[in-house]
Amino acid sequence: MRETRPTSGGGSAAARHVAVSYSSDDEWTGHLAAFVRAGLDRGEQVQYFADATDPGRVTHVLTEQGVDAAGALRRGQLLVTTAGETYLAGSGFDPDAMIGLWQQAVDGAAARGYRNLRVIGEMSWGTRRIPGAERLLEYEMRIHHEVFERLPLTAWCFYDRRLFPPDELAVLTSAHLRCSGAPGAGGPALSAAPLAGTPGFRLSGAGGYESRRVVAATAASLAASPARDLTLDLSDLHHLDVAAVAEMARAARRRSPASPVRLLNTPPAVRRVLELFPELAAGLEEAAS
Repeated sequence: MRETRPTSGGGSAAARHVAVSYSSDDEWTGHLAAFVRAGLDRGEQVQYFADATDPGRVTHVLTEQGVDAAGALRRGQLLVTTAGETYLAGSGFDPDAMIGLWQQAVDGAAARGYRNLRVIGEMSWGTRRIPGAERLLEYEMRIHHEVFERLPLTAWCFYDRRLFPPDELAVLTSAHLRCSGAPGAGGPALSAAPLAGTPGFRLSGAGGYESRRVVAATAASLAASPARDLTLDLSDLHHLDVAAVAEMARAARRRSPASPVRLLNTPPAVRRVLELFPELAAGLEEAAS
């Protein structure tokens, strides 16, 4: 897991999409106040998508920390809404709809005279039995290229360690190129993340039946990516079983025939699977080493 201090301002797409994990109310308060204060000082619009936290508590804590939350709310520079109005608007969670919502939110901030938008989103809804919640990992992987490389947006994804199972939290935070918070013991057997600087994704570790969620999210991200040239970096991958390779191959075939998925540094175990089942190679091509 890539461990950093969360940055407060602009910079690369990787620096503007950060997983922030915490395990106490004091940690939550510190991250909240620093993020909002920096945005207000920079003249940015700041939004908070609450879920486990009552929206009124957000503004109350900000005021206690010396932030003029009431004034920012009055002038529209600070907005506190809920996951039900954002991530879960409609009948459940839909990554494509949420990606479109980001464009609307940035356009709305610009229409009010703000050059940039910064958002904190509580991700605790991902632990509940909500339709589409199983696609949260796919969403976290896709938005690096589909949102943060395109829009003037800074967002911290708030993950409360008291609410997430450790293994699930490790997988979700690993899908970010920047993370803040104690990494915890160990890591997921298989993790996936977007590539920095080039369209594509990276698989790390070893995947079998227990990693089906990561495999499914990666396959969905490959199929949905609008990029013409897409790379799947396997440099840190040790093993994928036949079912996982087949799922990646099906995702690649769903893309345009002119837009194959390039495999970078294919490990011997995956290459053997492709040799044994050549029909899986359609839509996949190995990049020159």
